[in-house]
Amino acid sequence: MTTSSTHRAQGRRRNKVWSLVGGAVVGTALVAAAAPAPFATRHGADGPDASVALLVGRILDTGASEDEDEEDGGERCGGEAFRAGLCGELQRQRVLATAHGAGSVVRDATGSGSGVEARAVALPTDAGGPLEISLAEPGRLTHVTVRDGHGRHVGGALGSVDHRWTNTEPLRAGEHYTVRVAAQDAAGTPVGVTMAFRTAPPRERDRLTVEFGPRSGTYGAGQIVTASLSHPVPATDRSARARLEAALQVTSEPVVEGGWYWVDDSTLHYRPRAYWPAHTEVRVHSGLDGVEIGDLHGGPSEPSHLTIGERVEAVTDSAAHRMTVRRNGRVLRTIPVTTGKAGFLTRSGVKVVLGKEAKVRMRGDTVGIKRGTTEFYDLPVLYATRVTWSGEYVHAAPWSVEAQGEENVSHGCTGMSTADAAWFFDLVREGDIVEVVNSGGERMTPFDNGFGDWNLDWSAWQAGSALAAATQPSLGPAVPRASAVSLAPSRLRPLT
Repeated sequence: MTTSSTHRAQGRRRNKVWSLVGGAVVGTALVAAAAPAPFATRHGADGPDASVALLVGRILDTGASEDEDEEDGGERCGGEAFRAGLCGELQRQRVLATAHGAGSVVRDATGSGSGVEARAVALPTDAGGPLEISLAEPGRLTHVTVRDGHGRHVGGALGSVDHRWTNTEPLRAGEHYTVRVAAQDAAGTPVGVTMAFRTAPPRERDRLTVEFGPRSGTYGAGQIVTASLSHPVPATDRSARARLEAALQVTSEPVVEGGWYWVDDSTLHYRPRAYWPAHTEVRVHSGLDGVEIGDLHGGPSEPSHLTIGERVEAVTDSAAHRMTVRRNGRVLRTIPVTTGKAGFLTRSGVKVVLGKEAKVRMRGDTVGIKRGTTEFYDLPVLYATRVTWSGEYVHAAPWSVEAQGEENVSHGCTGMSTADAAWFFDLVREGDIVEVVNSGGERMTPFDNGFGDWNLDWSAWQAGSALAAATQPSLGPAVPRASAVSLAPSRLRPLT
């Protein structure tokens, strides 16, 4: 075959291989593709092309259906099971790297065939298993680069003795990958190959998704970002929590320091170190799609975009019976109020506006006051601004105007005149800050009755992050970084 006919044959093979990859839906098509340009020249006019056989290994996906798993009681052969030695050996293919960069599947190592095969060999795999590339004959690997369909590089390590490359970061499920390998044959001639494969998508019941809160919109400076997971991630799996947390990205303009806190196995909260600056733009998105998280894989999630409005803070001094309302640090109004009396002391600490109700019916039995007792009440209330889920409000209380500014007579809410309540109701929005001091009441709890997150100091907040105690690198949608490892300056560079 002439040089021109060789190139034409390679071109035909390239077109066929990539069309197979494009059509793959389930499992992995591990194929070799011709490089678009020669890696090196031939060994003279009539000599053979330089080549070296690579062994490319992946752990098989069982391919069992959900019904089969439930019926047989079996489990997927996932990454943790493989690393624990419960899933058998790698399944390998021999791939030919040549001086022209044109690769061929030499044979399927698990089959009985031999010689160069014209078709791509499907190798269905689990994203949780390792990717391994090594030499099948004398020579040396010099450079390996693995990149997903979004351009993100997968970290890997190339052994100095066995010249074996393995990934050090987990692959994503349902993702297309391009592998570029540079090597030298026994004579030191540069050879190379470009390969492609697709990891099997996770089953729907194994997808871990996240729902962010609040919905996109404008909020106050105390607004907390929430992340609700579709599946729990237990505290005992610190590495899975760290990987998930790193994949939940919060960016802001201007940039502020902040972090996630694990409220429970299925819920995270995010807040900055101090209140959000006025007019901050906050964007929240998930990089979980395809990422291995314990026995699960991440799925797609909707992002959220928050705009922080003017910084409004209302501080009530129960001992002075006054609420001071500031906007961007400037006092707007000082309001006479009444707060909780003995036996019903108003919670102290920082709270966040949860919502507003122009008219709400308040009954004593909703907060544990029995009907027929002297403390029971059943009242229509106007301009009610909610600060706890259990029923604490800032609201109009025309029945206690004489006590406002003088003494505390309420059952725990902050009451004021109808005019002041209407003004406050119109001013504030969800996420604005409402603080109570000198009430003598119990401290607002951080998570179970609204957003009391600000009552934790920064060191306590950081202690709730899995990243603070992570023992291994996390995988998230971080800025792509070069992760190929070369033992020596290579004469073969990855294709761009």
